[in-house]
Amino acid sequence: MNTIYGHLTYCSNIHPGEKWEDHFRALRENLPYIKSRLAPDQPFGLGLRIANEASLALSKPENLAEFKTWLDQQGIYVFVINGFPFGGFHNTVVKDHVHTPDWTTADRKDYTIRLFRILSQLLPEGMEGGVSTPPLSYRLWWKNADERFHASQKATENILFVLDEVLAIKEQTGKTLHLDIEPEPDGILDNTADFVNWYKNELLPAGSAYLVSKYDFSEAKARETIREHIRLCYDICHAAVGFEKPEDILASLAEAGIKVGRIQVSSALKVDFSSQPEAKLEAIAAFDEPVYLHQVVARTSGNNFAHFGDLPQALDQYSGDHQEWRVHFHVPLFIASYGLLDSTQADIVRTLALHKNAPFTNYLEVETYTWGVLPADMQKPIGDSIVRELEWVKEILTR
Repeated sequence: MNTIYGHLTYCSNIHPGEKWEDHFRALRENLPYIKSRLAPDQPFGLGLRIANEASLALSKPENLAEFKTWLDQQGIYVFVINGFPFGGFHNTVVKDHVHTPDWTTADRKDYTIRLFRILSQLLPEGMEGGVSTPPLSYRLWWKNADERFHASQKATENILFVLDEVLAIKEQTGKTLHLDIEPEPDGILDNTADFVNWYKNELLPAGSAYLVSKYDFSEAKARETIREHIRLCYDICHAAVGFEKPEDILASLAEAGIKVGRIQVSSALKVDFSSQPEAKLEAIAAFDEPVYLHQVVARTSGNNFAHFGDLPQALDQYSGDHQEWRVHFHVPLFIASYGLLDSTQADIVRTLALHKNAPFTNYLEVETYTWGVLPADMQKPIGDSIVRELEWVKEILTR
């Protein structure tokens, strides 16, 4: 839905399904109710997640036409797509496979191009559209810095091929589309600093040379084109896990001239070990589940940081030197504490306050996809949970 601070929606990766018929069924079952609660008298925007298999089916003209007709009938519009998870995302072991295939592969490139073509057909006139995507690759798959550098180079090359498609779409339709790259703990682009460093020192030089050579752009136009079409997906949960401060993130982006394609409004778990450490370890262990990666960053004495690839590793290696943990587990936005545990809700409130004061994107997407793996006493009906989260964000924005 449109607010004075931008278009607010939720990401449909909360709904299980990898085939288009499963995606469409989940949308038909949930979206009309959600819209009736939140935007009964105005259009309602959707952040669409389309798995690779589903994208192949939706690319067929008859399926796309049917979906567009349904959206129009319901008063729903699509303006962003989540292109991070390629394959199975529910009811299967995901873990580091969420990065598969990574940006070193043609499969990731082709899938992303397909998503942009779909989005160009669904996007309302006069709006920009974005496709979010992984942070190049999973850092731990590569043995050393040299391997990671070569992976980053190949990923950048494939991203520039996608930029070709985005420019062709703009030429054909007049629509501005952007690739929104989402840093994540243990990605090659682990945090905002990694993203900015890659953007300034790899993407802009390689991309400028590519555009100057292929399109005869000036250097200035080439850089302007890259900045317009390749942006940051600012996931508040991921930034909070890395102990990043919203003010620092926005300052570094402004200094580098990098745009934010969307804010993914999301919350992580926080464990303060200044009291009852054993009880808190037991409490956080209840969130250890087999589907998703739950990376942990521990702040230690001297304001140093230790990184753990998944929650079991952190539990095994807990030290009395650990002062606070941030855990990559997307928990409900509207809950600040879970008994002995806390959330990073304050980071959401602060980020949205900064956005209200000086808006830095027009798109806000709630992304809590872990309802199905939360402890049983926290699970609620999906439709009501989505409504409650979006209402909470609206309330924060209007304070």
